[in-house]
Amino acid sequence: MSGPAWERSLEVHTAAQTHALAAALGAVLETGDLLVLTGELGAGKTTFTQGLGEGLGVRAGIISPTFVLVRIHPNLPEGPRPGGPDLVHVDAYRLESAAEIDDIDLENTMDSAVTVVEWGRGRVEHLSDSRLEVELHRTRGGAAAAAEPPAAPVLDFDTDDDDELRTVVIRGFGPRWAEAPALPGTAPLPETTPGAELPETTPGAEPLPQTPERNP
Repeated sequence: MSGPAWERSLEVHTAAQTHALAAALGAVLETGDLLVLTGELGAGKTTFTQGLGEGLGVRAGIISPTFVLVRIHPNLPEGPRPGGPDLVHVDAYRLESAAEIDDIDLENTMDSAVTVVEWGRGRVEHLSDSRLEVELHRTRGGAAAAAEPPAAPVLDFDTDDDDELRTVVIRGFGPRWAEAPALPGTAPLPETTPGAELPETTPGAEPLPQTPERNP
């Protein structure tokens, strides 16, 4: 597997900054884009996805899809990007393989949506020849904590330490992301050399519902 074309690290100090960074990224995303989102409990994954939704112009009300597995948030005709892509939000921490990802038929929605998969590393790369990987690291956690999903089902509402310093690492893979997007309003740290991908493990899981939930 080839490494990333580029890697950027940014510091965010508040939940509002996390949201704003994601909204800026969401504004440049297009139909068919795939994002792999990683971060331990409280790292800001839900806040980040809510920001993506704002930038994409989809219906508000994004929460963690931990138990329904997939949520679909439709584009708003009256929003900032009418006719733009929907947002498909997936939580894959209880899935053990790419085959289980295939069972939920994400290929059927990628032609009309941006797909964000939490804990998708090692499971979704076959869905597209390009992807963005986004890692959120808390100062109390770090790369080791972000590399492993929680040991038991949790709801990540990001209510703790909302204004704790976090580092957001974004990597671009494939021809779609040969160059890093310009994200106005952000203060990048020095560029780092892309390294080997972090290992990711998941515990065993019981069968999960396969029907995506649509944000009404």
